Amino acid sequence: MSVYIRPRRPGATIFFTVTLAERGGDLLTREIGALRDAVRKTRAAHPFRIEAWVVMPDHLHAVWTLPEGDTAYSTRWGAIKARFTRAVRDGGRVGFHPTLRENGIRTVVGWNPTLRSASKLRKGDAGIWQRRFWEHHIRDAADFRAHVEYCWFNPVKHGFVEDPGDWPYSSYRRDRARFGA
Repeated sequence: MSVYIRPRRPGATIFFTVTLAERGGDLLTREIGALRDAVRKTRAAHPFRIEAWVVMPDHLHAVWTLPEGDTAYSTRWGAIKARFTRAVRDGGRVGFHPTLRENGIRTVVGWNPTLRSASKLRKGDAGIWQRRFWEHHIRDAADFRAHVEYCWFNPVKHGFVEDPGDWPYSSYRRDRARFGA
């Protein structure tokens, strides 16, 4: 089993990529209200500043700054993922089948219809999200700007819009004046 050692810099600014288990779908944009609610509730419990954010149909990118003395970004992502999963699963808005029995073994079929392992079942994993996320600690002003712009231009890169201002699931319109875009 791999051991992931994540950097722990209090008050850090961090770029994230978080992905659904099933690539190619549109769950995040279709359920944008549930995602926004999950983020809002998580920020109320565990504050952080959103420097930039873009939600694509099957993944998202974000740049956050944690409060001084705080390193718990994994806690925040876990809470966002769990809240979103509960909202769409309990609302019956995803193809989640709670249990199946095959050869007497209880398994769960999640969003990407693969059998869930016993450990995932114990953890309540619905199979909506990839289990981990990618993070990059921002090093300096140029690195910060590059990652904010990566968020802004991701919908253009993927061919959804020609102008980043046309993508409705982005902080671009909020951020462009702040960053002089």
